[in-house]
Formats: sequence, structure tokens, C-alpha cells
Amino acid sequence: MGFLSAAAIFVGAISSAFADETVNIGGSRAVLIKPGAPRASVILIPGGDGVINAGDNGDIRGLKFNQLVRTRHAYAARGLAVLVVDANTPLDSAIQYMAAIKRPVTIVATSRGTIRAAQWIARGARPDALVLTSGFLSAESGSGQNVMSILGSPASLPRTLVIHHSQDSCRVTLPAGVEPFVKWSAGRARVTWLSGGVNEGDPCQARGHHGFNGIDGRVVGLAASFR
Repeated sequence: MGFLSAAAIFVGAISSAFADETVNIGGSRAVLIKPGAPRASVILIPGGDGVINAGDNGDIRGLKFNQLVRTRHAYAARGLAVLVVDANTPLDSAIQYMAAIKRPVTIVATSRGTIRAAQWIARGARPDALVLTSGFLSAESGSGQNVMSILGSPASLPRTLVIHHSQDSCRVTLPAGVEPFVKWSAGRARVTWLSGGVNEGDPCQARGHHGFNGIDGRVVGLAASFR
């Protein structure tokens, strides 16, 4: 059985315990998963074009295998209220929405989603904490557009955890970009390195080390406990 087939069975078993619902935030559809008596909240920002194409009943029809989309129910299983946002969802409004459910509110962004998170933080969005996985972090990551270049100064950076695969070979999220970012953060960010898993196909997609293929549980465990 391949990894994605096994993951689908695992996610299906978890998702049956929670009801997904489509909510409207700032004119954009997002998907909410709210367990009973949540202990905190997370906002998940997928990578790629960020378009999750949410249906009417909490179904997600876009980016299905994105690392954050495929693990969304694992966060709910850990007692967190979860909001999966679309590329057009205003993050400041999403933070307010989730804060009304349960604080603290942690943003978890992956790959190109880290760019969108930084853009909203630069505009004044204020999460309680931030997790950047496979991030566009610094010029050394391989992209001129990155979290450092967008923010300019670490002054607005919340308490931040970087989760990065030591063998990420995506040309815009290279491991070399991590340490310059952590140094620039002036103590606001720390990094946890991961290794192992399965590396298949496009190095910038979900089936590669970039997407933590095969080690989802480790990523969720780290991100869910950071707040």
C-alpha cells in the first residue's frame, strides 16, 4: 500500500469524528473543524496557489494532498479548532474569527503559504504564534520574495517555529535559507529539523521531502504543540 493510500485511510478514520463546515470570512470560503471544548486554535495556510475550492459542506476540492490540507483532521484530533483558509481569505479577519472560538491562535503555513502569512503580518495581522514549514524564509532559500524581504524587520514577527526537512531539494525552500532567517529573527524564531520519509516526484510538491511525505505525524505533533 502506498503512502498516500495509507494516509487516506488514516485521515478518513480521524475525520469521521469531526464535522467540517464551510464558513465565510471576509467574502472568502474557509473550512472550519471545531471539536468540543477546543484548547487552542490553528489557522492552516496551504502552499501552491492556495485555492482550496471549498464546497458547501466543508469539503475541500483543491490542494487535497497539500501537507496541511491532508492533515487537517489530525490537528482537530489533538483538541484544536482548525480553520483551513483559501488564498483570498483575509488573515486578520480569520484570526479574529478563531480568537472568538479559542485563543491562542497559531498560524501554520507551508511552502508558498509562508509568503501569504508574511504578507498579512506585514499588513498588521497578529497571530499569537507562527509555524513556518518548508518556508520561503530568506534569500538563501532560493527566492527573492521571502518572509525576511516581506517583513523587512523582525519587529512584527510573532513567536515562530520553523519546521524544515534537512533534505528538502525544492529550489525555493532550500535548507540553506533556514539559519539566516533564524539569525535575523533576533531570538523570535527557532528551528526543528526533520529527516526521513519518502521522496517522490517533483521536489517542490507534496510527495517529496518538501511535503514531509511519510512523516506527517511528526510535523503535526510539533506544530500542534507550539503556541
